[in-house]
Amino acid sequence: MTARIGAVVLVSVGLLGTPAQANSSGSDRAEDARVLAYWTPARIANAKFRDYVRNDAGKMVPMAKPGGGGGVVTGASWPNGGAIQQRSGRILFSSGGSDWICSGSVVNDGSTSNGSSIVLTAGHCVFDGTDGWSYNFLYLPNFDAQPSYDCNTRADGCWRANLLTAHDDFVPAGFGSNETVRVDYAFARVGLRIAGSGTAELDAATGGYGLNTTTVANSVTKWAFGYPAEGRYKGNDLVYCTGPTTDDPYGAPTWGIACNMNGGSSGGPWIYGTTAPATYTTSTLLTSVNSYGYSGLTYMFGPRFNSETQTVFTSATSGNASAGVSVVCAVATTQPNC
Repeated sequence: MTARIGAVVLVSVGLLGTPAQANSSGSDRAEDARVLAYWTPARIANAKFRDYVRNDAGKMVPMAKPGGGGGVVTGASWPNGGAIQQRSGRILFSSGGSDWICSGSVVNDGSTSNGSSIVLTAGHCVFDGTDGWSYNFLYLPNFDAQPSYDCNTRADGCWRANLLTAHDDFVPAGFGSNETVRVDYAFARVGLRIAGSGTAELDAATGGYGLNTTTVANSVTKWAFGYPAEGRYKGNDLVYCTGPTTDDPYGAPTWGIACNMNGGSSGGPWIYGTTAPATYTTSTLLTSVNSYGYSGLTYMFGPRFNSETQTVFTSATSGNASAGVSVVCAVATTQPNC
């Protein structure tokens, strides 16, 4: 994929600190320290946005700015805080020798005391058809309330991925075709908090949402969230778009929502449920992620979650691939070769 060009706008960038809340083994602690040391303020400032638009030929190109037209666009700052803000966050990672930024959210894995938690993001934030699997993967929840990269002082901490899981159709081709945009979602398994004081397990600290894996009609209102960081957006504010979805106009098996989020928003969650957005509860479900747009069309598109999504999620929790559906990569200290 073509590298995204641009520098992220940062707020309160500081040293990430040293490990204080250790994982379960010496090798985990050593890797925590290495990743913390890797993410210097200079590297964070130079990280690029892993966001793309799809042209009429089906080729993915860097997302420069939102297009025009395409319906009523929300693209507003999320005003209600609460669970969705706490469970949504920013992701830092490396791929192909460069550093990148995406968005993500916490998924409920059924336990808040098993030593790990699951983060949902876009497939192209964990795997690239040319560069392979991502590494140096760090999740920072509730970034809106705590727009800082200092892992020692963040109330909701920082969390390092030790395992990445994507759909078998996404790996090894990567992002681009109708078949791969259909499954442009992935799950990162993170260990315990790696610095500072506070709750050791991510989903115990923030809670997590369930997955919707059944058909949801386009007429049902959804909400898309993320941390866009270009143009009118500054990167430290949780932004949302809301409305009914529509089919991809060029035939991809995805759906879209009128939205002008841009660089940095990839992997942010789409949610819907039986309650109002300001009072989301455990009955609220994740139904897609921000994946791609089209030049000149102000819509964000994403995959439709189904039973295969649940299988990929289960592989993230168990660490075991499912033949023909999911691929698992244990994150190494250098670029993984899984």
